[in-house]
Amino acid sequence: MALEFLKRIFNPNKVEIELNEIQALILRSRPIPYFGTVAIIEIKDAVAARQMLQKLLPIVSSAEEWHKNEGASVTLTFTYKGLEKIGVPKESLETFPESFKEGMADRSRFLYDIGVNDPKNWERVFKRSHIHIAAAIIANNEEAWKSKLEEFRSKLADNRGIEVILSHNFSVSEEVKNVFGFRDGISNPEIEGSGIEVPAGFDRPLKAGEFILGYPGEAGTIKPFPQPEVLGKNGSFMVFRKYQSQVAEFNQFVKENSSSPEEGELLAAKMVGRWRSGAPLVLAPEKDDKSLGDDMQKNNDFSFKNDEYGKKCPFSSHIRRMNPRDSKSFVLEDERLHRIIRKSVTFGDIVPPEVTKNDGKERGQYFIGISADAMGTLEFLQKQWANDGNAQNLGTEKDPMIGVQDEDALFSAPGEPLIKRYRGLQTYNIVKGGEYCFIPSISALKWISELK
Repeated sequence: MALEFLKRIFNPNKVEIELNEIQALILRSRPIPYFGTVAIIEIKDAVAARQMLQKLLPIVSSAEEWHKNEGASVTLTFTYKGLEKIGVPKESLETFPESFKEGMADRSRFLYDIGVNDPKNWERVFKRSHIHIAAAIIANNEEAWKSKLEEFRSKLADNRGIEVILSHNFSVSEEVKNVFGFRDGISNPEIEGSGIEVPAGFDRPLKAGEFILGYPGEAGTIKPFPQPEVLGKNGSFMVFRKYQSQVAEFNQFVKENSSSPEEGELLAAKMVGRWRSGAPLVLAPEKDDKSLGDDMQKNNDFSFKNDEYGKKCPFSSHIRRMNPRDSKSFVLEDERLHRIIRKSVTFGDIVPPEVTKNDGKERGQYFIGISADAMGTLEFLQKQWANDGNAQNLGTEKDPMIGVQDEDALFSAPGEPLIKRYRGLQTYNIVKGGEYCFIPSISALKWISELK
């Protein structure tokens, strides 16, 4: 049976940004179910790459009809080296942020990519400096995906100036669960001026400039963006990370620290902050509530202000760290300035809770995060909120799901009458590679394709 999903309501009278210029990935919801392909392209010859771009332009999707969310969409993004390789002038390249120029691997110290997540341990394709274009084809049905993928590939055919160095297909059913078996992709910020109508009780939309270049942000000012204007305006930045999920190890930890399947499910929910159905612990603290998890009008309509001691949802749970909402005890600036639009996609099969032996198969997630300051946002989230417990007076305690755990790894869950402390966590999502990307506007793609 299909689940009940929140319908994003579009009001054309509230559109204040150039939807026809913005690539669709930024605004479109991830389809449910979804089918798609991630492709990484190396540029060997600038002229041939620009010719390829001219052929691809007609199938790159704009956000003009983001609310319909039908069929397949095509997204094209560039790394700094890709912009350099395709021939973007030096004076324009110099206007990009330094973190983007350096690239994700060289920013590992700011991302807390250490230990198993150290770039020296990444997959070979991500260790090379030849990642120039990252493309994605995502559709709401298999037929549309296959048709668009074939069209995409046909425009790359016989072009010796480029090489597809990675292509990975993925799909998820209507249950929309990650490989740990938890409902995924529930919470995302909305963009003011996109035409979105937000139901009462939900967070108000954020200013467009927090996610799209060339518009005022929450501070009321337009942040510097790449020049000339045709190159930077209506674009954004994207972080792209591949995770290998250690689900069997997670299941083993839960089993070793619980005396029954029910107690184990509660511990797993405490670590995530939600039950497998998607029901938040704040609203369902004792047991899973599937009807609540399925109800997209309710499963994200909550805050932590009435759980000030973390007895329902622990301070260290994944969702509370990544979006503290209005936690009174959280030491932070405006939490709204650290939001990121997540369009992550899952690959591989779900591992049932009873399976505690790793079968060695590839499964996990391509984390895709979008923001006008995606690099700075990710680096803050990774180093401060995911891997540092000081903001919540938790010492060295880290995010139980995406933190880089060490031999002293700890997860604490406040309760009655005492706090429960669990030791022996592992790093359950291991980074296998990634990169910082620029999402050009439709006009910027055309401008790049016509460079001489």
